[in-house]
Amino acid sequence: MERSSNVIGGINISGTERLASTLVGGALMAYGLKRRSLGGTLMALGAGSLVFRGATGHCLVYKALGLNTSQTKSGVASVRHNEGIKIETSVIIDRSPGELYRFWRNFENLPRFMTSLESVKKIDDRHSHWVVKAPAGTTLEWGAEIHNEKENEFIAWRSLQNAELNNAGSVHFTPDADGRGTTVKVILSYEPPGGKLGQAIARFLGQEPERQIRQDLERFKIVMEAEEIAPVWPRSVEPLGSGIRNN
Repeated sequence: MERSSNVIGGINISGTERLASTLVGGALMAYGLKRRSLGGTLMALGAGSLVFRGATGHCLVYKALGLNTSQTKSGVASVRHNEGIKIETSVIIDRSPGELYRFWRNFENLPRFMTSLESVKKIDDRHSHWVVKAPAGTTLEWGAEIHNEKENEFIAWRSLQNAELNNAGSVHFTPDADGRGTTVKVILSYEPPGGKLGQAIARFLGQEPERQIRQDLERFKIVMEAEEIAPVWPRSVEPLGSGIRNN
């Protein structure tokens, strides 16, 4: 946290604080209104200030104290060991590792099947800018870099400093033993906004990240097995989604 003597207005809280304020405020407002009592109404009104804090990124208390947590140093940010939440899941896709690798390697393709992604913009061969949808019509943004990869086998990326959500991930493409497809495994680690509280509130609001990733992989399977995306290979008639594996 940095102390500043010239904070006049504007954003003065970090991205994680903003999202945590929005999540907690929204949950408390919903709970208070559901109670339909004077106490519940007062709770909802008080929670409105948290939603406002998250939406605007401005805290009057921080302003009075001359604090600004939105200012951070540049560099690489990674999820701290044993601090983040880890998600791991996989799907079998009837395409070759090379086809899947090339499609995923262009991160601008990811919003085609990841519904939480608003956009990914390529900056250069290793860097990109991500915008993710967040509750209450807000968004989270960060820069990311590919820090390790092996052609047709895996891609590993991580967020850069100043990210509004610290995260790191990798995707692995392993040919099946029968040669009929590829197992695509995604491993994602992130620090939930507001820590464990932020994770609990996200679940309370019905936005379960692990479930979203599984559904995203199902959509990736559909996209890659579509005839207009790539030539159709002979494949089994097993129900769509039966290749999903939860680890």
